[in-house]
Amino acid sequence: MTYNFKEIEAKWQNYWAQNKTFKAETNTNKPKYYVLDMFPYPSGAGLHVGHPLGYIASDIYARYKRHKGFNVLHPQGYDSFGLPAEQYAIQTGQHPAVTTEKNINTYRRQLDQIGFSFDWSREVRTSSPDYYKWTQWIFIQLFNSWYDKTDDKAKPITELIAHFSSKGSQHISAACDENTAIFSAEEWNAFSAQQQQQHLLQYRLTYLAEAEVNWCPELGTVLANDEIVNGVSERGGYPVVRKKMTQWSMRISAYADRLLTGLEKIDWTDALKESQRNWIGKSVGASVRFNVVGFDTKIEVFTTRPDTIFGVSFMTLAPEHELVKSITTETQKEAVEQYILATSKRSERERMADVKSISGVFTGAYAEHPFTKESIPIWIGDYVLAGYGTGAVMAVPCGDQRDYDFAKHFNISIPNIFDGVDISEEAFTDKSKTKIGNSQFLDGLDFKSATKRVIEALEDISQGERKINYRLRDAVFSRQRYWGEPFPVYYEDGLPQMIDQSHLPITLPEVEKYLPTKEGEPPLGRAEVWAWDTQKNTVVSNTTIDHKTIFPLELNTMPGWAGSSWYFNRYMDAHNSDEFASKEALDYWQEVDLYIGGSEHATGHLLYARFWQKFLFDLGYLPVDEFAKKLINQGMILGTSAFVARVNGSNTFMSYDKITNENVQYIHADVSFVNASNELDIEAFKLWRKEFSTSEFHLSDDGSFKVRREVEKMSKSKYNVVNPDEICETYGADALRLYEMFLGPLEQYKPWNTAGITGVSTFLKKLWKLYVNDSGIKATDESPSKDALKTLHKTIKKVTEDIEQFSFNTSVSNFMIAVNELTAQGCSSRSVLEPLLILISPYAPHIAEELWAKLGHQDSISSAKFPVFEPSYLVESSKNYPISFNGKMRFTLELSMDLSNDEIEQTVLAHEKTIAQLQGRVPKKVIVVPGKIVNIVG
Repeated sequence: MTYNFKEIEAKWQNYWAQNKTFKAETNTNKPKYYVLDMFPYPSGAGLHVGHPLGYIASDIYARYKRHKGFNVLHPQGYDSFGLPAEQYAIQTGQHPAVTTEKNINTYRRQLDQIGFSFDWSREVRTSSPDYYKWTQWIFIQLFNSWYDKTDDKAKPITELIAHFSSKGSQHISAACDENTAIFSAEEWNAFSAQQQQQHLLQYRLTYLAEAEVNWCPELGTVLANDEIVNGVSERGGYPVVRKKMTQWSMRISAYADRLLTGLEKIDWTDALKESQRNWIGKSVGASVRFNVVGFDTKIEVFTTRPDTIFGVSFMTLAPEHELVKSITTETQKEAVEQYILATSKRSERERMADVKSISGVFTGAYAEHPFTKESIPIWIGDYVLAGYGTGAVMAVPCGDQRDYDFAKHFNISIPNIFDGVDISEEAFTDKSKTKIGNSQFLDGLDFKSATKRVIEALEDISQGERKINYRLRDAVFSRQRYWGEPFPVYYEDGLPQMIDQSHLPITLPEVEKYLPTKEGEPPLGRAEVWAWDTQKNTVVSNTTIDHKTIFPLELNTMPGWAGSSWYFNRYMDAHNSDEFASKEALDYWQEVDLYIGGSEHATGHLLYARFWQKFLFDLGYLPVDEFAKKLINQGMILGTSAFVARVNGSNTFMSYDKITNENVQYIHADVSFVNASNELDIEAFKLWRKEFSTSEFHLSDDGSFKVRREVEKMSKSKYNVVNPDEICETYGADALRLYEMFLGPLEQYKPWNTAGITGVSTFLKKLWKLYVNDSGIKATDESPSKDALKTLHKTIKKVTEDIEQFSFNTSVSNFMIAVNELTAQGCSSRSVLEPLLILISPYAPHIAEELWAKLGHQDSISSAKFPVFEPSYLVESSKNYPISFNGKMRFTLELSMDLSNDEIEQTVLAHEKTIAQLQGRVPKKVIVVPGKIVNIVG
């Protein structure tokens, strides 16, 4: 009986699907364990061998936990809204739903053939109306909530309205817009309904506001910072500009401190936690207000070093700062406008990263120093960001390198107010360095005392106070796209109104094109049936809009991260049509126990998901305020790219071993044209692209054409993608799973080399032969040998430790060692072979299921109990002693470990080989080192 992996894998994949082997029930009789992979986006390219890495790791752990008696939830679904499908629709005219469905089918086929133990009965898709109905519902909850800073939690907006009605906006600490008006209860009650709604928008956790956004004209949409690379859109490489637009925003900043402190109670990697801490960016300092000379206005700045205020020699505003246009003098107007236009073409990330170039323009206006009353010039510079802090900085060139460089570049005065230019906190511990110019009230104070005194002085003159600031900004939540969740919002008298939950979902309308309108409206502006009838509670034709009972609907859609910010909760009760998940399901599953995904989501998805989790927890919808107890970032499988060398300025290619100078250009070649010896299939290469069809090739001496190989990211653009379909076809899914784990530690980057999989394939054949011969199954009921039990239990011990520590690569090595040892021992004992098979089954489930069935079992091996390590089998009962004569080893003798030194000596001296060596001589002494050696001195 030969090992036919194709038949075996197809058989068991079909068995699992038909028997719903991995379907999880909300079962309180078993301890639960929830294993989850980060939501995949189903791209048209399908999977390459790098994608399954994390899925294989999570699947091993999920299978292991089932063996350990846990009720395991291991679901899968698709983050199926997004820009790629929309761009393809724009290019081809095909509806995004059609291409998305096609892509999902490809993904599902590929995932199934790798043998994952997903509970497909709980599949969710963000683009399904049954799913995004609840995303819309969450949006409504956010709109109808505010954040109480005193109780540090979100509350229903009705409580805030009640407070305003009885007490006004005084004596309430709420997360709200800057410069929110203070009003009495009498004033509130006198406001019109429209005025009240406008005030409430300043408190709601999702709100409409004018915001600086990354606008991509070519894509016709706003982009998040993580959708921009080197100043251009990640999708398409199009220019991105900064632009002010009225957008929906999420008040994530209200949760900044809780997002920070919450990191202490979850088991996430230190690197990931640090990324979130830096993104949240908590700073303790002071808010300082500078009067603008000649204007009835102030510039507010936040500084962590208020004690340096006497070193301020100029101010810098972000080019987008709201005061720039109003304070700029006529003579500086043209220069300022040109600078603002130029800056709008640079992304925030680009501006933050560019620490070398210096640019700016003087506004012509001046601010007044709070203490000295001196006039301070006001500049604008793109190193200041409108969205960070207040969008303004008090520049202290003697203490900040960027301020210093700016001042030197524009010849602005740099007061030498310290003994040297070191104003670090350490410097202020040296009282000799704290004398500041002609300001005597800080003379001799240390850092903390100086800071405290400055803040107190600012408070005395009402021009500042102590403040905690966060880098984290409210998240723009609008996208000018078609393929996304529609907002459940219509507009009455220009103000947003929520559609009642009972009428959800509001589904996407049909549109002729997926492009913005000529007037610049989002694609939904093209919809002909996109108005809300408040009497019939349904979507109706735009022609019926009367602004009395029928109103226009929101034209923007939600961003991609909307659906992925709560999907882990939907899996707990995936088909509930009455609520996003039942209390019973949520109380049972609680949170994700193990979450595996890429580190690139550290400050996007993971931050937003934690925010929504905490919000829903505040309102009592969720039992816990962190959604993932443990998170592991898998590394990346890298591709081994192939490069052909083309002589510069020609259509001639040279074999890599024939290159004698660097007068060549290296071009990516598809790795499918290159064999294991790095030799190019020239004919395939020539057929690949028209421009290569007439190329000349200078060959190697052996008649081949060599390419250069280089390890880099696996990507379609680098033509180094390896399709898992090909691997499964040639070697099998079990070989793919084992090889991906064998490549190296889960968290590390490692290069793919298809040639290396042959070793794993050979191992699987050896495993098969351990159990099966030409006559059938070899297992017997005979008692196992001591060696076989030792091999088994050292493997149980190591594999258990490896799985618990996610060291899957070393488990594969141990399987190979165990199979080799048991084969050499001639082991056929069922009591050894069965537990070994259970150990291997999480890694190579198909072959394990087949052999388990051949051993006579009716149930799936996935329900078998995981073997328990027995230390007694690793305790040595005897020792193979080297027997030496005058320090030279002559033979070995196996002796019981229970023998005393005297008994060992007597046994050795009585042995026939000892008698032959001594030839009648009486040894002078016998040295016994217990457990190590016996040396007879003659």
